[in-house]
Amino acid sequence: MKRSLLVLTLSASICLPAVAASLGTNARAAIPNAVQQIISVDYRAMRNSETAMALKARVLPENLKQFETALRSMGIAENDVDQLTFASFRSKAGVHAIGLAQGTFAIKQFNLKMKQRKIKGDKYRLATLWPTGTGMVMTFLDDNTMLFGELASVREGLDARDGEAEGLNANSQMTDMMSGVESGSVWSVLDQLGTQNMMRSALGEAAQLGDYEVIKKRLLGSRYTIDFARGVNFNLNVLTSDTMTAATLSSLIKAGMLYKKMNATPVEKTALDGMNVDSDSGKLIINFRTDDNKFQSLLKSEMFGAVVK
Repeated sequence: MKRSLLVLTLSASICLPAVAASLGTNARAAIPNAVQQIISVDYRAMRNSETAMALKARVLPENLKQFETALRSMGIAENDVDQLTFASFRSKAGVHAIGLAQGTFAIKQFNLKMKQRKIKGDKYRLATLWPTGTGMVMTFLDDNTMLFGELASVREGLDARDGEAEGLNANSQMTDMMSGVESGSVWSVLDQLGTQNMMRSALGEAAQLGDYEVIKKRLLGSRYTIDFARGVNFNLNVLTSDTMTAATLSSLIKAGMLYKKMNATPVEKTALDGMNVDSDSGKLIINFRTDDNKFQSLLKSEMFGAVVK
C-alpha cells in the first residue's frame, strides 16, 4: 500500500467535523437529495475534550474557519452552537456544500443588530439571506437552525426545504446508513461514488490491480463514528454487496498494514497497533482506538503532517 490505513482513519476523522445527535427536522429537510456526504459533530462534546480541540486546532478545515469567522462577524457567539453539520451534494454545476448549525439563536436581537448596522438581507421566497462578509450567506430556518454556505448552495438547500426539489428523505440509501450512526458524538455517511474514491485512496497501489475495478462496483456506501469520551475511538463500516467483497477488502488492508509495519516509525507502529480490521457478512469493519496522550503525540508527528496536507 502507498498509504497506511491510518491515513484513511485520520483523513475521515478530519474531513469536516459536524453534528452529533439526530438531525433536526428543518435541518434534515434542507439537505438536497443528491447528497454525497454528511458529516456531523456534537460541538459541545468537542469543546469539552482537550483531544478533540487539539485535533481541531491542528487540522481545522477551511470551511469551518470561515463559519466561525462568519459567526463572529454576525455577532453570534460560538457557544450558541450545539451541533454543526456539513453536507456536500452533487448538482448540475458540480459538487456544492452547505452547513447547518443547530443551537439557540436570538433571532430578534440578531435582526435588531443588522438594522443598526444598516445591513439588509435579500429575500429568497420566504427566507432572508444575510451576507456574512466571508463570501457566504446565512439564513435561519427556525429559532434553533441556521443554514449557511455559498449563495447557490444555500438556495439549493432552501429549494429542498420548500419542496421545490427532492430532499434527503427521498434518498433511502443515505437515510438507511444514517440510522446506524446518528447517535455518535461525531458521525458521517458517504455515498457509493465517494466510498469508491475513498477506498481507492486508502488502498494505494493495491487499487491498481485489475480486481479492484471489479470490487469497487460492489461498494455501496460507508459510515463512521468518532468518540472522544475515553481517548479516541473511531469506527468505520464500508457496506458492500456481498460477503466475498468485504472479506477481500479486509485481506488487502491487513496485508498493507503488515507491510507498513516493517518500515514504520515508533509513532506509526503505535497507531497501527491500535487498528483492527475485519469483515462481517457484507461489511468491512475498521476500528482505531488509542488513548489521549498517544493520539496527541501522533498529532505532532511528521507523518500526521504529511497525511493532512
